[in-house]
Amino acid sequence: YITGARRAALGAMEEEWGVLMFFMNRKGDRGGRGGESEKLIIFGSERARRGAELKVMSGVETKSPGTFTRGLREKISNERGFDTDRIIFKDDELSYALGKQGSTRKKLEGAAGAILQYVGHVAFIAGTLKERKRCHEFVKWLLAQRRGSVTIPDVSNRDDATEMHIPENCKGWVTGNRGSELRRMEEETQTYMFMALDDRGDERLIIFSHNPGSKSDPHGRAAAERLVNEMVQEKLRDDGRGRYDSRSPSRGRGGGRRDSRSPPPRRSRRDSRSRTPPRRRR
Repeated sequence: YITGARRAALGAMEEEWGVLMFFMNRKGDRGGRGGESEKLIIFGSERARRGAELKVMSGVETKSPGTFTRGLREKISNERGFDTDRIIFKDDELSYALGKQGSTRKKLEGAAGAILQYVGHVAFIAGTLKERKRCHEFVKWLLAQRRGSVTIPDVSNRDDATEMHIPENCKGWVTGNRGSELRRMEEETQTYMFMALDDRGDERLIIFSHNPGSKSDPHGRAAAERLVNEMVQEKLRDDGRGRYDSRSPSRGRGGGRRDSRSPPPRRSRRDSRSRTPPRRRR
């Protein structure tokens, strides 16, 4: 199951994490088909080895529940360097935090810059102290969104957040049906973004990612901001209004002065939203 046909599964994990993996037994060990288990050896950097190890653990746990999680408890480490934390999910929390084909887990992992892997009902978060804390926050905010609006009073002192104030008549257009447009932009830019309330109860869009991005980088907060600005401009043109500038006094640091005046060309959503199809000539 872990190796896959002609080593396909193992090879995919090696390529994903940049490691070398193979099964090996010492002389006298009972392993393989005739024994209970085999030893899997993983070679690579500490971060890469841990990522590949957690991937294998997730696969084994799916096939044989309890192998790695039986009796396991939550763990929060204060180690400043590389370490691993554990969070235990409830049934409904796990499905929500996983997402379709693992899309939500991958989104949080990419935006946090940490390793986030689910082994059964246990979430393993690996990385430096800063990366682990960021990932913890992302998971907490994600689960809080199931109960309603999330309040994040201030992000001005964060180096992983960009704050955008969206015109009221554009919010539905930017978020899309059930958040579909936000999810699309998150996937394209490897960010985590949602509408949150500030300390005054005002709603604004916050884009989170450890990667600030740049004018030429298709990933990161700057790229996500460009896509949002483009959608707002498109909506305002439809409504016959002027230009829009999302810049505000309370913006996240780390992205510096971002220029979203020249967004990359994108196919207009109006093409797929025409309500009156053209009449056929008789």
